[in-house]
Amino acid sequence: MVAQAEGGVSEGRAGPVGYVGLGIMGLPMVRNLLEAGWEVVAWNRSPAPLAEAVGAGATPASSAAEVTARARVVFLCLTASADVEEVMLGAGGVAGELRPDTVVVDMSTISPSVTRRLSGVLAGRGATLLDAPVSGGEQGAVAGTLSIMVGGPREALERVRPLLEILGETITHCGPVGSGQTVKLCNQVAVALNNLAMAEALLLCAASGVDPRVMLAAITRGAAGSWQLSNLGPRILERDFTPGFKVSLQQKDLRLALEASSELSVPLAGTSLVHQLFAAVERRGYGEAGTQALVTALEAMAGIDVATKND
Repeated sequence: MVAQAEGGVSEGRAGPVGYVGLGIMGLPMVRNLLEAGWEVVAWNRSPAPLAEAVGAGATPASSAAEVTARARVVFLCLTASADVEEVMLGAGGVAGELRPDTVVVDMSTISPSVTRRLSGVLAGRGATLLDAPVSGGEQGAVAGTLSIMVGGPREALERVRPLLEILGETITHCGPVGSGQTVKLCNQVAVALNNLAMAEALLLCAASGVDPRVMLAAITRGAAGSWQLSNLGPRILERDFTPGFKVSLQQKDLRLALEASSELSVPLAGTSLVHQLFAAVERRGYGEAGTQALVTALEAMAGIDVATKND
């Protein structure tokens, strides 16, 4: 084993990596780090996921502050801006035991402006924040094939790149701090509108009396092709709304995109529309379903069921 570079991980594995937030994405990422031979010290606000991480080989910490006391690179993977602020700056938080030269890698999807503010707080203590939100869902987290969008100093990215390469296939330096979050919100805008396009295509097809399965086979590999058509379209036709990514989380991300667009005075008409349609989906009780449940809002308006199961 090559000796570790001073204060970093780019040349070895002398010290533990910290991980805070062991949800549907964080826990499989911790497993991947452990399987790659890294020591991981972990903490989670609820105990059950922490117990799973410990069972996989992680070392438990009693708080986020203890994680930063023991690791010079600390990952966060939390739900919302308020969660990151609390875990970062609250009692027992990451900043409580922060040492100079620590790199905090936030893999949550949160507000770009909140990210920039938190970066300033950490910089005042000699530490660096990288915003590194991901795309690829739970499947990508398990397989280590995530797309990781990184904002912050390039030298900090290079320091932690060996770790990111375990977690994802595509690592893109997007620019200064906050840029990763901006690119992730652009990703979510495109994903949501592709989802709407897929749902409307299914609705038109079903109303026309054409088998939607035939339509999907015909257009998926053409100019209209998308991940949503290939992966979510068939699941809709089977009435499978199992979440790969939940409606409630999609709504959180769309709110962030609309907040950012408001700050920049940029109209996002399509995003506003799909956000309202997802609100109808939530109202119908599908907030914890997968985002393919968007089709149910359109079905309700049109009085059409696009499913072909058992036909």
